[in-house]
Amino acid sequence: MVGLTSAVGLVGFLSEPDPELQIFALRKLNAEIDSLWPEVVGSVGEVEALYEDPQFPERELAALVASKVYYNLQEYNESMVFALGAGKLFDLDHEGEFEDTIISKCVDTYIALSDAASTNETSQPPAQLNTAFPSTTNGASNTSASLASPTMPFSQAILPSKSLLSREDSTTTFDPSLQGGNVPLPGALPSSRAQERGIQGPLQGIIDQLFERCFREKRYRQVVGIAVEARKFDVIRRAILRANQDEKAENKPRNNGAGQAEELLEYLLGICMDVVQERGLRQELLRLILDLLRDVPSPDVFSIAKCIVYLNEHSMASKLLADLVESGGPRRLAEAYQIAFDLFDNSSQEFLKKVREGLPKDPEPSTSQPTDEMEEDKAEDAQETDRLLSESDAPEAPFSSINNATEKRERLTPEAKRAFDSIRDILSGIKSIQLNLEFLYRNNHADVAILNKLKDSLEARNSIFHTAVTLSCGFMNAGTMNANFFRDNLDWLGKAVNWSKFTATAALGVIHRGDLDNGQTLLKPYLPKDPVEGANTGSVYSQGGSLYAMGLIYANHETFALDLIRDHFKKATEEVVQHGGALGLGVAGMATGDEGIYEDLKAVLWTDSALNGEAVGIAMGLIMLGTGNFKALEDMIRYAHDTQHEKIVRGLGLGMALIMYGRQEGADELVNGLLDDPDPILRYGGIQTLALAYCGTGSNKAVRKLLHVAVSDVSDDVRRYAVMSLGFILFRKPKSVPRMVELLSESYNPHVRYGAAMALGISCAGTGLDEAIDLLEPMIKDPTDFVRQGALIALSMIMVQQNEAMNPKVGTIRKTLTKAIGDRHEDAMTKFGSAISLGIIDAGGRNCTISLQTQTGNLNMSGIVGMVVFTQYWYWFPLTHFLSLSFTPTSVIGLEKDLEVPNFKFYSATRPSLFDYPPEQETKTEDAPEKVKTAVLSTTAQAKRRAQKKERQQRHDSMDVDHTPTAPKGVEAGDKMDTDGSAVKTEGESEKPEDEKKDGEEAKDSDKSETLKKRMEKEKVGYNLDNMSRVLPAQLKFVSFHGRYEPVKKPTGGVILLHDTTPEEPKVLLEMKKAKKPTQAAAAPETLQDRVDAAMAAQGHSDGGGAAEAAGVLTAIDEGGEGDSDAEMPHEFEYHSDGEHGEE
Repeated sequence: MVGLTSAVGLVGFLSEPDPELQIFALRKLNAEIDSLWPEVVGSVGEVEALYEDPQFPERELAALVASKVYYNLQEYNESMVFALGAGKLFDLDHEGEFEDTIISKCVDTYIALSDAASTNETSQPPAQLNTAFPSTTNGASNTSASLASPTMPFSQAILPSKSLLSREDSTTTFDPSLQGGNVPLPGALPSSRAQERGIQGPLQGIIDQLFERCFREKRYRQVVGIAVEARKFDVIRRAILRANQDEKAENKPRNNGAGQAEELLEYLLGICMDVVQERGLRQELLRLILDLLRDVPSPDVFSIAKCIVYLNEHSMASKLLADLVESGGPRRLAEAYQIAFDLFDNSSQEFLKKVREGLPKDPEPSTSQPTDEMEEDKAEDAQETDRLLSESDAPEAPFSSINNATEKRERLTPEAKRAFDSIRDILSGIKSIQLNLEFLYRNNHADVAILNKLKDSLEARNSIFHTAVTLSCGFMNAGTMNANFFRDNLDWLGKAVNWSKFTATAALGVIHRGDLDNGQTLLKPYLPKDPVEGANTGSVYSQGGSLYAMGLIYANHETFALDLIRDHFKKATEEVVQHGGALGLGVAGMATGDEGIYEDLKAVLWTDSALNGEAVGIAMGLIMLGTGNFKALEDMIRYAHDTQHEKIVRGLGLGMALIMYGRQEGADELVNGLLDDPDPILRYGGIQTLALAYCGTGSNKAVRKLLHVAVSDVSDDVRRYAVMSLGFILFRKPKSVPRMVELLSESYNPHVRYGAAMALGISCAGTGLDEAIDLLEPMIKDPTDFVRQGALIALSMIMVQQNEAMNPKVGTIRKTLTKAIGDRHEDAMTKFGSAISLGIIDAGGRNCTISLQTQTGNLNMSGIVGMVVFTQYWYWFPLTHFLSLSFTPTSVIGLEKDLEVPNFKFYSATRPSLFDYPPEQETKTEDAPEKVKTAVLSTTAQAKRRAQKKERQQRHDSMDVDHTPTAPKGVEAGDKMDTDGSAVKTEGESEKPEDEKKDGEEAKDSDKSETLKKRMEKEKVGYNLDNMSRVLPAQLKFVSFHGRYEPVKKPTGGVILLHDTTPEEPKVLLEMKKAKKPTQAAAAPETLQDRVDAAMAAQGHSDGGGAAEAAGVLTAIDEGGEGDSDAEMPHEFEYHSDGEHGEE
């Protein structure tokens, strides 16, 4: 049947009084509307009038025609309203572009209305932070008047909020929350019109039909995704319960032991942790997940633990571990141990301490009263969440009622007591630290040739170069306990003076980090001593550095070392010792929230010393890390406005940022207050606060604020750190960062270019991302020295643990770093960056990567803190050591249920060379001084060439075999002539040898790459790895376990608990090499002592008792070198910019 070619007649029927004609016209128009709609547009008012006429029998048909007309006009809001009025005539099951568009619009409108309603109900400011930035502080702007609550966006006029998933086209979203006052956004239908038209009821009906269709087609994830955005927790619960019921009704076998409900909960958990940006919504979802896990037959205990960590519910963590232990069975015990290891990797010291205290113990009369009080406190803290751990309907679930659990835990069996003691050791961190230390020690592949080249190329009398080599050595040997480089280069080490000595001593803490058993013994010769009349107590710089080193050894591990450092800090009178003690206290007591330590630090802060004030400000933030402590913030803000020392203000700014770590919306008011301050140093602290509060969230409003500050602030320092902070916000989405900073990397301002380079390094660390490398390579040749420095450091972060099979550019980058060290014309700052870059790229003996998130996907608190403080090396070089906190061992360490390391192998389905260690640097013999070639005159060379050519021609023409003995001599002579002659350049050939050299190097690299590819092609795919081997993050997806041992969870790297499938067979354990290592070999004070004894004997000094200490040794070496002349200091850098430079 031929369709209609004109709608003129049908449109005329719409004006007829007869309803039959009108209905006939509407039906014809509805069928042909896609081709006739241009002629109907002029009469759409008549169609609307028919829809609004209550006496018209086909009102729904009129609404459907009007909806299709507005759809073709791209007026989607109006089209949706009339489609909702069409009722049953709007068929959701019909597949078409019109139906899909209206459904999408309905979903967006449903989400916007639901989100606005729930936001209005919960939009109350948190009481603890509503005065985080007091209006009475000097020089600070009062922002409380402009903020209705700390959860509001920074500025609705400039930074409008977006929906949860941050869709690109926000103008087409029916979202009343996007309106500023009563002014609607372009393209959005005001909520008042929505209420007037009464679309809520029909809209809910459409959404219910859509959900039911998804349930029939088993598309539960779509329902969950919509419900999360709309904040409809009842819909989420209904979807998961429906999935569970459908699975039971179908009685189908489970997929790898996991049912649809379990998979849906895992999907919901992934959305909650990776997509949801608002902290309050995430917490509500996590509580819902925990509640739903009661109805799952076999809940994932590792997902439960992940929720508990984020919710900071220490009592729930204790109960979960106790239930797993008491449920019995080796697998449940292994799961409990695995959760304990995961808790240590993902939690703060304060949280772990409370979990340990909450574990069951045998009742003791002497501690019964405190225990009862502690239980009462825990009951008060967890009264809202205890119901989540009530008894499940499924008997195999790892939960039990609290009352029954209390009865069971009155008396512990020997097995349970032993298990709880092991869990306490794991939660204290002892087991994890010892295993990582053993892994780094036995797999150390540090290349000492690189360090020797650094030492020989950089003048040690320049403190910046000596510090650079020290830092590189520390990073390269981090955690390996290998201090051989210091022992083998005592002459070089003796040139360290003042703060270089401070940094060198602190480097011992980086090298021996985690050596809990021997840390105090190693540093005892360097630690401060009580003053004795007539005795040499040693250098204050080595004493301060030793306290700093002690904190690094026991970093994020609350032990006796914290009390030891605190005692020395309180007794210290020298500012240098207080400086090192403050840094050590902050690192060792990270996130403990200890009020006593905070008061000790504050007392030193009030002395108003610029030297130790900066370190004290940072340490105060480290102690209160992530607590959001209002009292501490108030004290720090007030003092930051009272003091006149910029270093103190800078330290306090970073300290406030650390206190607001992970607080997200709770830090908004403080951020606004700091960014509105006229002092650029406090604005700098505001950017740091924003970066730490939203680190790893990918928050759009935080990114927009940083980009705004990066191009608008008048301070170069603030702009630099604003660009750099993009790396902290987006490190979970590294591929988005190169595109974001591409234009910033070409800015006229060198500070912005430096920030762009560091943002790439921070966000893409360890990924080897090609897009980031392409942006950084041109910056190596930047005209500004500190931009080149930042580019080199960023490249080393990105290329850490990369080999040429993974990224062919790694060899070129290593050569670039080495070349910059030996270039006499290179600036000192660039050489400094190259030196520490060579240490970073081989971090931890080539067994560590830089990671700001844990193996299980949570934020790596110590890694983020270490990276943030490391970026302050711009102002103070000793803070560079903090980067070692970001080093994460890339290992697979399997443990069986007795927490012993079995000797077994696992399988990697890759070629061996793909993830192999990079080759060690080749020691070139031509580095030695070469003999100068004899000059040859051009006429002589030409004569030799003619004779050589004539002789070759004669040999070629002659066929007599008698002449063959003379050929070798002629060849040798000719070769020598060519060599001598090649040294002579004519004027026209002066450029040619350099070009030929470059071409030769490129050809050599190309040949090497081709050789590597051919070798890889010949290799067999798949090989076995021993337990406690290096496994890179990219390699984990190829790893599998076959045979006797199988992991209790999907391998994520690090410590993995194993289930023994054949426990009756004898087990073979792996020999621990670190246990056999002599303690005194690490610090080597005796070797240093021997050297100083000889030096003192030569000077006529007697051997005193103080000289027997290592600190005295270093002091004596320094005193012996005081008369030496210092090398020429490097020239100050220059760059073309209107701003001020902040580099030291």
